[in-house]
Amino acid sequence: MTKITSLDTTLRDGMQAEKISFSVADKLKIVQILDRLGVDYIEAGNPASNIKDEEFFREAKQLTLTHAKLAAFGSTCKKGCPAAKDRNLLKIVESGAPVGVIFGKAWDMHVTEVLITTPEENLRMVSDSVKFLKSSGLEVIFDAEHFFDGYLRNPDYALAVLQAAENAGADIIALCDTNGGMFPDDIAKTVQQVTKTISVPIGIHSHNDSGLAVACTLAAVEAGAAHIQGTLTGIGERCGNANLSTCIANLQLKRGYDLVPDLSLLTTAAREVAEVANITVSGLPYVSKSAFSHKAGMHIDAVLKTSASFEHIDPSAVGNHRNILVSEMSGKSGLLPVIRQIDPTIEKDSKELKRILDRLKELEYEGYQFEGANASLELVIKKALGLYHPLFELKQCKILAEQGETPRQGYASVIIKVQVDGKEEITAADADGPVHALDIALRKALGAFFPQLAQIRLQDYKVRILNSEATTGAVTRVLIEMTDGKSSWSTVGVSTDVIEASRQALIDGIEYQLLREQV
Repeated sequence: MTKITSLDTTLRDGMQAEKISFSVADKLKIVQILDRLGVDYIEAGNPASNIKDEEFFREAKQLTLTHAKLAAFGSTCKKGCPAAKDRNLLKIVESGAPVGVIFGKAWDMHVTEVLITTPEENLRMVSDSVKFLKSSGLEVIFDAEHFFDGYLRNPDYALAVLQAAENAGADIIALCDTNGGMFPDDIAKTVQQVTKTISVPIGIHSHNDSGLAVACTLAAVEAGAAHIQGTLTGIGERCGNANLSTCIANLQLKRGYDLVPDLSLLTTAAREVAEVANITVSGLPYVSKSAFSHKAGMHIDAVLKTSASFEHIDPSAVGNHRNILVSEMSGKSGLLPVIRQIDPTIEKDSKELKRILDRLKELEYEGYQFEGANASLELVIKKALGLYHPLFELKQCKILAEQGETPRQGYASVIIKVQVDGKEEITAADADGPVHALDIALRKALGAFFPQLAQIRLQDYKVRILNSEATTGAVTRVLIEMTDGKSSWSTVGVSTDVIEASRQALIDGIEYQLLREQV
């Protein structure tokens, strides 16, 4: 198998995405996740740009990595400044990272209009910067910024920039589609031309502004690139970077390249990184729940008979699993495998199966939706099979809501009484809204009996009005997603009262996790 090296830039380029921020502890945790997966390089930040990244590299010296190499990021030296005196480059050396990733301009327009210098000075900056880092004992990856745009307009100069980096000793030269505007065929043709001129390994760094970052990365590898860059969940500036989890899975499973030692760790790694980033992997190929989800009855029946009928790979190859969505569309074929996970003795002609299916149809008619509420579905099945035993009882719930001086100044307090094995616990909580206060109070009261609930938090909350024509009396469906940091589960509640619907979903979510821990 041909080896393709990978660089994950979640901790640098990924942090340029909207609403993404990592603490030093977060960054250290993600480094360990990526190292366990087996990426080759982890671009961990720019030590010259902020105090946090400086602190990270100090802390990272205590890490023992088994596979990946840490890389410190920065630019070439400034115009008119010797590389050995450039603060940027000195910080990369001082970081202690064994790899330096530096970017330099490969588009002459950027050289003259952004850097406001001469093409010759830019080549000097590239050459001297690479030489300095090499003389300091670092492995050097040179990112040719805006390379493809530069090559289209002035190929001779764009290649001259690469040659300057190569002659100075760069170990890898990554071609950057910085604006994310290239098509895969343009990328492939250019990479083929570059590999005829440059002898060091060529890499690809694609942005997703045209929705083609993964396709461009794959095209570059097929054309001769031996190094890929991206972020494991696709986050990054503007529309994001190439989704590294998708690239790795496609190249290793479908083209036979060697990228990571154990691809079955991919789904867990992507979800763990997403958890630290406080995002979801919803909808992502290979690593999301929906990647191998089946809803239509005929599809479910077919995939249960022959997996290849509706699955392009075995989900376990990437550490994922099949997800059968139960709805009025799925029928017995869709429901049976879900029930068998709870009671393996149930058969297709069992009266229990028909009873559960009829109950689900009744609930969906009322407004419940179970395809996105796996935990509530499991509780419905257990209740129908006589396998449900409540672990607690909500004896009292009083909610007080107040409105502040402005529309955004909401305030709510909740008084809760719960009973567990005959013992009662009363507590109260307040927050900026009734659902938030209810969530805090429930877990606070039950925490006296189940301390493990401290690890649970609300991850997502969705409200949908089902019959808007009923105005204020409309039926409301609430979908809640909870997590303990390792896995997530979803529940549903339905009522004409949004607070009551929320209460149903919250209690289901807590009960589901407590019952699961008993197994």
